[in-house]
Amino acid sequence: MDLFEHQARELFAEHGIAVPDVEVVRRPADARGAAERLGGRVVVKAQVRTGGRGKAGGVKLAADPVAAELTARQILGMDIKGHRVREVMLARPVDIEAEFYVSYVLDRAAGTFLAIASAEGGMEIEEVAATRPEAVARIPVDPAEGVTEAKAAEIAAAAGLPPAVVPVLRALWRVLVREDALLVEVNPLVRTTNGLIVALDGKVTLDDNARFRHERWGGGEGEADGEGQGGGDVGLDPDVDPLEAAAAAKGLNYVKLDGEVGVIGNGAGLVMSTLDVVAGCGARPANFLDIGGGASAQVMADGLGVILSDPAVRSVFVNVFGGITACDAVADGIVRALESVTLTRPLVVRLDGNNAARGRAILAERAHPLVEQADTMDGAARQAAALAHAG
Repeated sequence: MDLFEHQARELFAEHGIAVPDVEVVRRPADARGAAERLGGRVVVKAQVRTGGRGKAGGVKLAADPVAAELTARQILGMDIKGHRVREVMLARPVDIEAEFYVSYVLDRAAGTFLAIASAEGGMEIEEVAATRPEAVARIPVDPAEGVTEAKAAEIAAAAGLPPAVVPVLRALWRVLVREDALLVEVNPLVRTTNGLIVALDGKVTLDDNARFRHERWGGGEGEADGEGQGGGDVGLDPDVDPLEAAAAAKGLNYVKLDGEVGVIGNGAGLVMSTLDVVAGCGARPANFLDIGGGASAQVMADGLGVILSDPAVRSVFVNVFGGITACDAVADGIVRALESVTLTRPLVVRLDGNNAARGRAILAERAHPLVEQADTMDGAARQAAALAHAG
């Protein structure tokens, strides 16, 4: 779960990191009053869960409250990498002497965390990392040990950061651990002309498995009207794909992809293999959907309902290897699901493993005109791809 910048800023402040004074507004008219309270001259920043806002025109300096209102009017409603701007944050500007980059990220491959830091922060940090990797320090952090004073000093020295950054590095680690974060990033972290270390921008990604501990961030903004005012249904997240939101509400492990073959499987590894096989047959998977071991009629109905709601889907491939959940139970779930879901596109089913023969017999007996069976995963994938291409 990615936080908006103003939410990340709030977390930083709670953990003792200096941040600029800000206000968040949804209407251009409110930006004028906010700018007046912040001293007149402000930075107006689009609030979206993506990077590249500056290059897209979503971060601008306003010289006075009138300019702040005009700038907010320009930014609200913008589309930045598919994210519509529904709020802007107005921040009191600071006089910058130097810019740095610091972050902590989960390194799944190494089973540890990684501190990434550079004395060259700012919008072009990606270019610095690509063209001069030696300018970016990458220091492993043992989760059990954490970022001690010595570890923070090691990170700062490796990246060429001033000693004054050490307390901030320790505080950012506290944010990571105490807030169940997978990523904590500050770019830029600046030293002001009066020597303060201030987090000007921040990105925080929280672990979805810990959402129940972070209900304060759970609400969305709904749709915005012409003035940038939020409205619509409270609790909907405008940056989440509607199909993913519908699947999540039903407890399904679903990810929307850009393709035409819907995929249902039991087990993440099998589903990933199925995506590869479908792609190898010249078609594009439309989704990742892992029903795990719970291939009940309701789970199958929910899964099919979500997949068939995607207008890009032209065929559906159900690939199940029976284990704890036997294939006849899966087949029974499919048959029962067809009683509540109107099947409008062809469904190819491959059953293998425990009670596979019985499962195939159940589907054959049902004899739905749009349901086809295949004996192998490759054969089923070819069948689903051909049906998708046939429209």
